[in-house]
Amino acid sequence: TKTISKCYVQVTGMTCASCVANIERNLRREDGIHSILVALMAGKAEVRYNPAVIHPSAIAELIRELGFGATVMENCGEGDGILELVVRGMTCASCIHKIESTLMKTNGVLYCSVALATNKAHIKYDPEIIGPRDVIQVIKDLGFTTSLVKKDRSASHLDHKQEIRQWKRSFVVSLVFCIPVMGLMIYMMVMDSQLSGAHAHHNMSSEEMEARHSSMVLEYQLLPGLSVMNFLSFLLCVPVQMFGGWYFYIQAYKALKHKTANMDVLIVLATSIAFVYSFVILLVAMAEKAKVNPVTFFDTPPMLFVFISLGRWLEHVAKGKTSEALARLISLQATEATIVTLGPDNVLLSEEQVDVELVQRGDIVRVIPGGKFPVDGRVIEGHSMVDESLITGEAMPVTKKPGNTVIAGSINQNGALLISATHVGADTTLSQIVKLVEEAQTSKAPIQQFADKLSGYFVPSIVAVSVVTLFAWIIIGFVDFEIVEKYFLGYNKSISAAEVIIRFAFQASITVLCIACPCSLGLA
Repeated sequence: TKTISKCYVQVTGMTCASCVANIERNLRREDGIHSILVALMAGKAEVRYNPAVIHPSAIAELIRELGFGATVMENCGEGDGILELVVRGMTCASCIHKIESTLMKTNGVLYCSVALATNKAHIKYDPEIIGPRDVIQVIKDLGFTTSLVKKDRSASHLDHKQEIRQWKRSFVVSLVFCIPVMGLMIYMMVMDSQLSGAHAHHNMSSEEMEARHSSMVLEYQLLPGLSVMNFLSFLLCVPVQMFGGWYFYIQAYKALKHKTANMDVLIVLATSIAFVYSFVILLVAMAEKAKVNPVTFFDTPPMLFVFISLGRWLEHVAKGKTSEALARLISLQATEATIVTLGPDNVLLSEEQVDVELVQRGDIVRVIPGGKFPVDGRVIEGHSMVDESLITGEAMPVTKKPGNTVIAGSINQNGALLISATHVGADTTLSQIVKLVEEAQTSKAPIQQFADKLSGYFVPSIVAVSVVTLFAWIIIGFVDFEIVEKYFLGYNKSISAAEVIIRFAFQASITVLCIACPCSLGLA
């Protein structure tokens, strides 16, 4: 008997099914090659050869001569099939031993482990020798009932609907309250500039008097130290802080719990400090019954939350789009297959319905008109037109006759076909496409990894800078009060110098924090 070895070759540069046919046809003619199977999406050829006649490197060379890139894959363990089963009827450790020892004696089973607590069996096997149905039969013969662990085909882990909803809600809440705050702010700015212009000329026209008047309405103090403007800003800011920022707080809390600092931490820090500082300053002003209204930062949190929740919302919408495409792809897979047993001269002896996962390589599968192909295979008998638009995108049905290849998930149109399964389970074209898309979604772009790494240093350094700012100004203030006086305009002469300095230092450090936040937009 001549020994048959198996090797895998990574093939690059294949564009369509005709490339696959070309490689398979040419290599079959070579001496020492027993059989060859090429998977287009995986870019992988599985070759069974006689090691006495030919070596894997020579096989790769033959493929290269056909104009493709080829390298021999070292880890040949990829050909192993893995089976997860639920086994019922086990009562004690001896049952487990019985199942494991019987399976390990079975030709083709490489590894087997059974857990009594979970009723699960994990089996590795060589798909060349044995298939999942044979394994299940062995366990059934021992007197246990067994079934496949059901895979979740709905792709629910790809669903972003909930996140989309929550960020949209965050965004809308923040926006509703942000617009009036921005309106008030812009109005005040315009009025202030008009007033300062008027002060310079000392002679005010009637419009300027009106401007002065309407600006006075906002500056009007409801209580000593509490102006209408500040009161309105405060009212509009509270709901944003509570509802708009809710998810940010949760994420920031989780990040801090794991001793990491992410963007959410920075956003929460800036908005909370701005909010708390403004609130405290208002209380202090009211306690002092100040004549001049304090400068508050109530406009910061709503605007920041608006920008960032909009960004998050869009991000999840984009993710949802890709995932939707994936979920649709996954839903194209057939769930059952009709396996037939053929006698001499292709006479139908029997047929049975089985789960797609139980189809083994080399099985004969019957596909009725209007049915989906459960696995990739080669037509043995029958003529039909097949709609392959899901994979190839061509609208016209393709004629299939014996010897043609068919793709899992495509739809048989008018004739019944018998096909021999060549790629099953995770090796089918459709599974490979799904796998590629999933990998593309989970892997990060290099620039994104870089940004994540940066933001790890970015947040602590910004916090440090703002703390430094705070102390630097306090020191400067106590050393040379004139500098502070020069920059801190319109402060009430009645309050003490120390308080002026501390207030100004706080303003400067919060400004640093708040300004650093839109930087995170840049990183995002």
